[in-house]
This record gives sequence, C-alpha cells and structure tokens, in this order.
Amino acid sequence: MSELDVELSGSFDPFAEASGEDSTAGAKDYVHVRIQQRNGRKSLTTVQGLKKEYNYNRILKDFKKEFCCNGSLVEDPELGQVIQLQGDQRKNVSQFLVQAGVVKKDHIKIHGF
Repeated sequence: MSELDVELSGSFDPFAEASGEDSTAGAKDYVHVRIQQRNGRKSLTTVQGLKKEYNYNRILKDFKKEFCCNGSLVEDPELGQVIQLQGDQRKNVSQFLVQAGVVKKDHIKIHGF
C-alpha cells in the first residue's frame, strides 16, 4: 500500500496545468482573439495578450479605422487591458496583427464558434 501512495503522489495531474499558476505564464506568449455573442446576431470580438509595451490606444484606433467598426479598451484585473471590437473581426484582427509585425502567426489563438 505504501508503494501505491508513492506512485500516486508523483503521478501526472492533467488538471493541475489548467488551474495552476503556470498556465498564466504560458498564456502570456499568445494573443487570444475571441468572439462573444450578444443578443441576436450581434457579437463582440476581444483581443487580449498583447505585450504591455505596445500603445493599446493606437492599435485600437488602427483597428477601428481599418475594419470600419467601433471599439473600446477594457481594464480587467486578471487579464490586463483587453481590446473590444464590434462584430466578428477575428479573421481581420489576426491578419492585421501579423501584417503589422506585432505578433507572429504561430502566437495567435483564435477562439469561438
């Protein structure tokens, strides 16, 4: 029985990574582009994970001008600053960030339906 206890204490926990502090360190490497459904056909696109050295106001201004949509900056205590855009702009945002050289194509994760 004592051998079994030793094996279990050193076993791999698949949920530890999702809830541990290490998940935030890995999440910092990626830019997450998500969509949130509002009411009816309306939706929001959120962009999080950009480096803090970038000027979020300037990026938001360029997004709004390029995609002809409205948007805002939201301060989240856990995630930092998050850019919100009207409509489904996931594909546009990812292409824009890669072409502008802000992030590499490998470091963008697109979430949503």
